[in-house]
Amino acid sequence: MSSNVRTGRESAMALQRPNPVFSGQLGGRAGSVSARSTCLRESQKNFAAALLDPNMPVPRGLVGPDREPSETRFNVYRNNVVAGLVETLKAAFPAACRIVGDEFFAGMARLYVALEPPKSPTMFNYGATFPYFIESFEPAKSVPYLGDVARLERAWVEAYHAAEAAPTDPATLASIEPGSLPRVRFTLHPSVRVIRSSFPAVCIWQMNIDGGVPAAVDIFGGGENALVIRPVAEVEVRRVPAGAAAFIQGLVAGASVAGAAMLAFDESPDFQLADALGELFAINAIVEWTLQDDSDFTPIAGYL
Repeated sequence: MSSNVRTGRESAMALQRPNPVFSGQLGGRAGSVSARSTCLRESQKNFAAALLDPNMPVPRGLVGPDREPSETRFNVYRNNVVAGLVETLKAAFPAACRIVGDEFFAGMARLYVALEPPKSPTMFNYGATFPYFIESFEPAKSVPYLGDVARLERAWVEAYHAAEAAPTDPATLASIEPGSLPRVRFTLHPSVRVIRSSFPAVCIWQMNIDGGVPAAVDIFGGGENALVIRPVAEVEVRRVPAGAAAFIQGLVAGASVAGAAMLAFDESPDFQLADALGELFAINAIVEWTLQDDSDFTPIAGYL
C-alpha cells in the first residue's frame, strides 16, 4: 500500500550553483556557508512549489543537459510528479474512486495535490487529510457519503501499517476484585480505528472494493459504525452498534471502563457492557490493562 515519489534525483535537470559569495561580505567562511545554505533552501522551496502549480514559471537557474532552460522538459516532469501523486491517492482510496469514476476522482485529487503536497517521501502517510478535503469539495456534495467511505479507507491503510502488539489473556482479569472493574483501563491494539457515519458507509465500501458488487442501497436508511483492526496479518472491518462504537472510542481516548461505559450508555441506553468487552477480547483487540488509581477515579452510579 505504500509507494514513493522522487522529486528530483531522476530529473535530467540541474540547479545551477550561484556565484561564490565573498567571505568578507558575510563574516568569513561561516557566513559564506550560511548564505549558500539559505540559497539552496530557497531554490528547493521554489522548485517544489513550481512542481505543483502549473501557473508558476520554470524556477530560475533550472537547466537541462544542454545547460539551457527548458519549459517543455520541466512541464513533463511536473506532470509526471502530479500524476504519480494522483495514482497514489487512487491506490489508497479505491472505493471512493470507483464510486465517482476515474475522471472525477483524478480532477479532485489534482486539486488536493496542489493544496496538500507530500511532507514525507513515504507515501503511505500521504492522503491522511483527503477525506476532509472531499467533504469540503463542492462538486462532491452530491455524493454525501463519499467522505465517510474515504475515512473508512484511510482507517484501513492506517490499521495495515500500525505496529504489532500481542493480545492480553482475559484470564488475567480474574485477579481483579469485581468492585474494581470500573477502574480498569484497557489499552487497545495500535491498529484499532472507529469510523462513525450517518450513512451506510460500511455497506457502500464493501460494494465498491475488489470483488464487491454494487447494488441499490438506501443511503438515508440509517448510519453504520465500523471497527477497523489488524490483530494479526489481515485488516478486518466490522460493523458495531452505536453504543459499542462510543465505548471503544472512550477506551482509545484513555477512559476507564466506567468512563467509556458512560459514553456508551449516553448514546445507547441498551448498551451491553459484557458483550462489548467479550467481543473485544475475542478479536484480540485488548493488549494491556491497568488499574486506575483511586484518587483519579470517580464512581459513576447507574452506569455499571
